[in-house]
Amino acid sequence: TIGTDVAKAPDDLAGAKGYSHIVADVSDEGSWKTVTDAVEAEKPARVGLVTAAAILDIGDIVDTTKEAWERSLRINVIGTALAMKAMIPLMLKRGGGPIVAVASIDATFAEQQLSVYSATKGAVRQLARTVAMDHARAGIRVNVLSPGPMMAGLFERHMKSAADPAKFEATRANRQPNGKILDPVDVGRAILFLLSDGAGAINGADVFADGGLTTSFDFRTGAEGASV
Repeated sequence: TIGTDVAKAPDDLAGAKGYSHIVADVSDEGSWKTVTDAVEAEKPARVGLVTAAAILDIGDIVDTTKEAWERSLRINVIGTALAMKAMIPLMLKRGGGPIVAVASIDATFAEQQLSVYSATKGAVRQLARTVAMDHARAGIRVNVLSPGPMMAGLFERHMKSAADPAKFEATRANRQPNGKILDPVDVGRAILFLLSDGAGAINGADVFADGGLTTSFDFRTGAEGASV
């Protein structure tokens, strides 16, 4: 497994057996030559791709700068596109392969103060679905994985930016049908499924890994009293 990020490898992955890390900017096309060379050097029988690099800016559209838009589009959308552009030829040489593009429930549903993030994730969603159709006959499957709030990365930073992070977390957890914020390990397992042959019949789908958050317009906890 090869990971690529502008930051160094996380502590729990650094030095892990079977994992190597390339520090690179996903929006720099030249960086992907380094990645593909590293993949080819390992001579894998099969190649898969997960695109998960993203940044999140919080704020109203009126206060969002042009630079913030350009930065998010460059990382979230162009970075995803360049990853696919670089890795698909390696897959074609091997008769196909799976791609999982990590989007978000915000690619479909609006969330206040996240107009930039939501717009870029919507673009990732449609990019992936279109690429799925372009390369379906070549054995390449491309699916979207749309997580809900999970205790990692972008959601944690969003939570910590709140005036009262503890209240923010409790409120968001209470919205979840199971009463808790998602464990990123469970989201990771959903990604592994989409990469596996077990998902061979799934192509161009948007899989919501949100613990049921978007299944209903209003989950009742019981605290609001009887509904009838």
